[in-house]
Amino acid sequence: MKKHWNEIQPIDHYIAATNGMLQEYDRKIITFLYQPLIGAAPYSLYMSLWGEVEENRLWSSGSAHYHLMNVLSANLQEVYEARLKLEGIGLLKVYENKSGGERSFVYELQSPLLPQNFFRDGMLNVYLYQKIGRTHYMRLKQFFTDQAVDMDQYSNITRSFQDVFTSEQNINFLNHDANADSETDAGKKFIHYQNGTGLPLDEVDFDFQLLLTGLSEVMVPRKAFTIKVKETVKKLSYLYGIDPLPMKNLILSSMDSEDEIDLEMLRKAARDWYQLQTGDKLPDLAPRISPNREGKRTDKPLTKEDELLEYLETTSPKDVLSDISNGSSPSKSDLQAVEEVLLSQKLPVGVMNVLIQYVLLKTDMKLTKGYMEKIASHWARKKVETAGQAMELAKKEHQQYLEWAQGKKENKSNRRKPVRTEKLPDWFKEGGSKDEKPASSESDDYDFEAEKKKLEEELKKFRK
Repeated sequence: MKKHWNEIQPIDHYIAATNGMLQEYDRKIITFLYQPLIGAAPYSLYMSLWGEVEENRLWSSGSAHYHLMNVLSANLQEVYEARLKLEGIGLLKVYENKSGGERSFVYELQSPLLPQNFFRDGMLNVYLYQKIGRTHYMRLKQFFTDQAVDMDQYSNITRSFQDVFTSEQNINFLNHDANADSETDAGKKFIHYQNGTGLPLDEVDFDFQLLLTGLSEVMVPRKAFTIKVKETVKKLSYLYGIDPLPMKNLILSSMDSEDEIDLEMLRKAARDWYQLQTGDKLPDLAPRISPNREGKRTDKPLTKEDELLEYLETTSPKDVLSDISNGSSPSKSDLQAVEEVLLSQKLPVGVMNVLIQYVLLKTDMKLTKGYMEKIASHWARKKVETAGQAMELAKKEHQQYLEWAQGKKENKSNRRKPVRTEKLPDWFKEGGSKDEKPASSESDDYDFEAEKKKLEEELKKFRK
């Protein structure tokens, strides 16, 4: 096998495409029949590429492979190996273009085999049988089959076209050829489905299909999963580390008398679930954030700032709170405060993590909800999307945030020290405004250095 750095580089661009429109039934086939054979990483790559295409129907916009590394939280070698597995299993075709010293790719997603073809393939069905065992194999076969109706007991009485319609002969003469005008223009083609109708959901971060598989229409009507409900489910899952299977029970406990999902009940159930957990993972479920990030993005050295941004963008707020507390589980009240701000202001996870760091170090390691909400509201209005943007805005608006914090402290006690002498995150101090004066108190200098050392130690542990 060729080395991955000879085949792709992070700066190489790609375009995702589909060989015809994929549909929801294809997602079920890939999830239950193909995923056990190829593993989670190729499955995630397929779904991520699919998600990019869905927005633009047949083709996605161009992106660099560095984007895939971010989305999958994987290094370039892992992305390349996942791509090869998709190619080998028949789910992906790759086209390469080299021009002007640059290299680009087209990743064309292929529809999976229909269940009747998969179970009769002679190779794939044998591999699946050996992988999952007879019991689950028979259950899957039952899932993809349905009761057949004996059509021999019925007679076909369907009318033909000529029996129902007639062609009028006295129509006006047209100067245009309908058949010629029906042909597509150059560079265009009709959008079509390969195996039927249905719009697939773009769910990269949370497997809603697995969730819906465990919920029958009788228990939870599909109309109950509104856009707001789905958004809440995804964020609660990311915040508390709840996988689709336990999420099913939480949703069932949150149904009201109108067969709708009560969001407040769901959020409370999620918090209670977290408090009862011992930390053990459910079998056969991979964690969303791998605790071991060793070897990630080894293709080029990362600066300390890059490492911090990567950590903030790929770590859940719950884990950030835990890392700051030397691995201790965050309190229920802290998680509730983060959850309410995250959901109410709709901040991206990376931005939320910057906010947590900033507020903790500005309020003597106390997660002050009111202060956090005020800054979060400002960031939401400014449409902050990334951790880097949040850091830059925090530096730019530092004096304003100081006044907010100082005003709050002065209302409580006039004996408080000026807020400008409080501790700041490493990223803020290194890139802060040149006009700001350093703290003059020796005790403040000592506290800052101790906190800085503490965070550096945590980062070292994280890299190991």
